[in-house]
Amino acid sequence: MSAVRSMLSFFGAAGLLFGASGAQPVAADSVADFYKGKTVNLFVGQSAGGGYDTYARTVARHLGKHIPGNPTVVVRNRPGAGSLVLTNELYNILPKDGTVLALIARGMPMEPLLGNEKAKYDARKFNWIGSANNEVSICVAWHTTPIQRFEDLYTQEMVVGGTGSGADTALFPKILNNVLGTKMKLIVGYPGGNDINLAMERGEVQGRCGYSWSSAKSRNAEWLEQKKIRILAQISTEKHEELPDVPLIMDFVKDPDDRRAMELIFARQVMGRPFVAPPGVPAARVRALRAAFNATVKDPEFLAETGKQDLEVNPVTGERIAKLLDEIYASSPRAIALAKEAVTSEAKTQITKKKQDLVETVSTTIAKIENGGRELQFKNKDKVHKVRISGSRTKLTVGGKNASRKDIKVGMACDISYQGDGSEAKNIACQ
Repeated sequence: MSAVRSMLSFFGAAGLLFGASGAQPVAADSVADFYKGKTVNLFVGQSAGGGYDTYARTVARHLGKHIPGNPTVVVRNRPGAGSLVLTNELYNILPKDGTVLALIARGMPMEPLLGNEKAKYDARKFNWIGSANNEVSICVAWHTTPIQRFEDLYTQEMVVGGTGSGADTALFPKILNNVLGTKMKLIVGYPGGNDINLAMERGEVQGRCGYSWSSAKSRNAEWLEQKKIRILAQISTEKHEELPDVPLIMDFVKDPDDRRAMELIFARQVMGRPFVAPPGVPAARVRALRAAFNATVKDPEFLAETGKQDLEVNPVTGERIAKLLDEIYASSPRAIALAKEAVTSEAKTQITKKKQDLVETVSTTIAKIENGGRELQFKNKDKVHKVRISGSRTKLTVGGKNASRKDIKVGMACDISYQGDGSEAKNIACQ
């Protein structure tokens, strides 16, 4: 009961956050009447600033105008265990009236099938809305490491960062160690992919295995241009057309049974970054949400914005995701058993949990504000540091009064409490 109370306390009273309309039958109002004047909360199971967050915010800026009644779409980050926390809440706790959507890690639908007892849901009962892209992931080494090509991982160790159970960054290193015999060490506990990238820059980890190609080229294009990372392999069942000279991970699989297991595991890549609604949402609203999503990914204004950000758009419909999951869950017991062993066995992977940085408070001046007020820069002991600002978790005050991100300005003198460069600020108190 305490866990349920804890989760409910995060979301607050249903009437305050979501509106008190979930119990009304669809017959009593049209879809447009239902959504008119409402807020649709789009939760993201990753921290701010990464690829999932970027796609969520870009879609959210255009989705509302395609939903009948034109509700406001608000993005809320809810990181935890690679988005397993959010996926459980979506299935078991959050309103099932169509006012809640989520963007979860593509591996989440596979977790119950592959034996994760903490996955308290049936993935086939969710209402899948769609994905703006399917995905090819890459395995990369930071440029200062001795790893030059994928084959080096058979004889040399590489420390990689991971988020939580079920996320690509935590699963793929284990799978490759178990099936192919690579020697990756794994540090887990990073809130999101952006945090792993910062850890590579700081030298905490040497690489990342489970890094969306679309994120790499859109969020860290300068790394590619400056050769800060080496792409060792691409992880999917088919090569990306932009990476013809990078080996496909399936090319290293020799045993037919291992290939069957890997194909089942990496089928998740087709789901890209899946948008999903809880089970139990009235069918008419599900149809409206799917139609709105399909219209959004074809919207010229949306495509113009994604083009500027260099975000890939090759949409996958909600119906296609649902059908794919039915096919995956119908796999032979032998294939499922092999995949489960590859995913769950930790005998060949040294796994450590990231040490949480101590909170420090620095008196400084805001030097730069980025990403719509979600990130800011300042100096700490002559070094430029960056922190992320959460609209729900970071406490903001200006002149002793509660404030929002838009109230923070360049040049303000502030006391900032945070857990190291690149972390999410705990408290920002400005004069």
